[in-house]
Amino acid sequence: MNEAQKTPVASQQDRPPAALSSASQQKSAMAEEHTPTVPLMLRFARTYILPYWRIILVAMTLMLMSAALTAGLAKFMQPIFDRVFNARSSRLLWPTGLGVLAVFVVRGFVTYGNAVIMNWLGQRVISDIQRDMFAHLIRADISYFHAYPTGQLLSRFLSDTAQMRTATVEGMTGMGKNFFTIIFLVAVMFYQDWRLSLISIFVFPAAFYFVHRTGSSLRKVSRSMQVHNGDLTSILNQSFQGARHVKSYCAEDYERSRVDATIEKVLRLFTRAFRISASTTPMAETLVGLAIATIIIYGGHRIIIGASTTGRLVSFITAFVLAFDPMKRLANLNNTMQMGLAAIDRLFGLLDVKAEIVDAPDAKPLRLGGATVVFRDVHFAYPDGSEALHGVSFEAPAGKTIALVGSSGAGKSTILNLIPRFYDVDAGIVTVDGQDVRSVTLESLRHNMALVTQEVAIFDDTIRANIAYGRRDATEEEIVAAAKEAAAHDFISALPEGYATRVGEQGVKLSGGQRQRISIARAMLKNAPILLLDEATSALDTTSEKLVQEALERLQKGRTTIVVAHRLSTIINADVIYVLEHGRIVEQGNHAQLLAQNGAYARLYGDLLKEPD
Repeated sequence: MNEAQKTPVASQQDRPPAALSSASQQKSAMAEEHTPTVPLMLRFARTYILPYWRIILVAMTLMLMSAALTAGLAKFMQPIFDRVFNARSSRLLWPTGLGVLAVFVVRGFVTYGNAVIMNWLGQRVISDIQRDMFAHLIRADISYFHAYPTGQLLSRFLSDTAQMRTATVEGMTGMGKNFFTIIFLVAVMFYQDWRLSLISIFVFPAAFYFVHRTGSSLRKVSRSMQVHNGDLTSILNQSFQGARHVKSYCAEDYERSRVDATIEKVLRLFTRAFRISASTTPMAETLVGLAIATIIIYGGHRIIIGASTTGRLVSFITAFVLAFDPMKRLANLNNTMQMGLAAIDRLFGLLDVKAEIVDAPDAKPLRLGGATVVFRDVHFAYPDGSEALHGVSFEAPAGKTIALVGSSGAGKSTILNLIPRFYDVDAGIVTVDGQDVRSVTLESLRHNMALVTQEVAIFDDTIRANIAYGRRDATEEEIVAAAKEAAAHDFISALPEGYATRVGEQGVKLSGGQRQRISIARAMLKNAPILLLDEATSALDTTSEKLVQEALERLQKGRTTIVVAHRLSTIINADVIYVLEHGRIVEQGNHAQLLAQNGAYARLYGDLLKEPD
């Protein structure tokens, strides 16, 4: 993937104004709406579980064995009491004890095998989900990343997948095992005394009814909790990355108050979720107490009148108690599953967002001759409806440098966004060598463009890897040559590990000028015929700017270059300068021609002269 695919170029003034505000509305909607449980579970199972059906079949066999052995223990109670204890038979004592031991040992190994298999399957499913999420996100439109804060996206990968991991592992391990155990034990109960079973069995549907009632509420709370966890991640990310600004503006208390408020919201939601989850316990205990009392009274009466035996009643009570335990686990598992389903719902909400900037069905590779870029009557508005460009037309001739100048919000960076199709025009056409950018493949279009911005994208990797980001197959000699052309080789060589030096997050171990020269070296190595420069030197000091400007001049040779300009040196040397106001081109010409017109450009130029350059 090349740099243009990875790095958003929209400046603050050209970023969609409503994108971030709409994100809060979308988050609010996500917290309130959810997909019905059954369709959601079926879709999840079909997409991520069924591909591993062979493994599931093995696990289910082990679950059945474990459930049967548990039921066997309950059935074993009758001969133990009737033939051993009541009959006082010492001959059967040792065989009976060893038989019980054997059942426990076998059940232990079966349970272990099932747990290991299902845990692996759960982790495998989560790995598949994370791969799908990243593959989908990395190909999403730039507007998607503008609409969702980084913290929300990170929350999908960390908080949501943690919920899904717990729900998937515990759900697949516990759901089948506990369900089969209940079925086998209820069968034992009916075998021992069908009348008593009919009297006491009411506890199961009643308990499941109360569990079901709490599930929907718990899922809604869980969705809100995950959204606020995303908010917390976003605030922490912003505070840590902007630590220098936080301290310089003495804003520590303000940031702490924001984090405190979000943590308090998460705490309240966690507490509410726990209250809902635990609310089934009093009712369940009441129901089981009522059932046990009924069993003792009715079962005891049948023993007294000689209609049953002590062993049969003990076996029945054992089966009931053993069945109630997995029923409680299923109740708790339902709470976990509801929280996991909220995360799964958010997952599919993400995966269902389709990219709008895609290849046309009949798209062909871009065929380049001289790399002339033309805008013809281009109109563009951001998703919120705010219009950015109004009938913009201009030509960037092959091998020439054009500069776009104007005040903040004039539409300069929006124009750069439209060339590699980070956004598509609403009306008009953008062409490269006469080919509509919408009619060619995105890969071929962006492969022929290099991007250098003010906000340099430096990854926490080696300098070598950062320079070769657009050409992974580049040789060491080519990487070094590009660094030399970008005036970066000397400072790289002076580092302790040279090109193998890791630069830290966002290149924090390098100066602004060094980061910018690595970005230029990356563009040098890519050797694309079209160069897009977005305020590439505006944040640099004079010494760094001189080095970077010299490197940019070498980079621009023989390339079609479109520059969003701020510094005088960049503007003066352009072949053609286009002046934008409110999304329209109001003047064009070279530096001398525009000064002679004494219009908008002359005013901008006068303002620039007043600034330290």
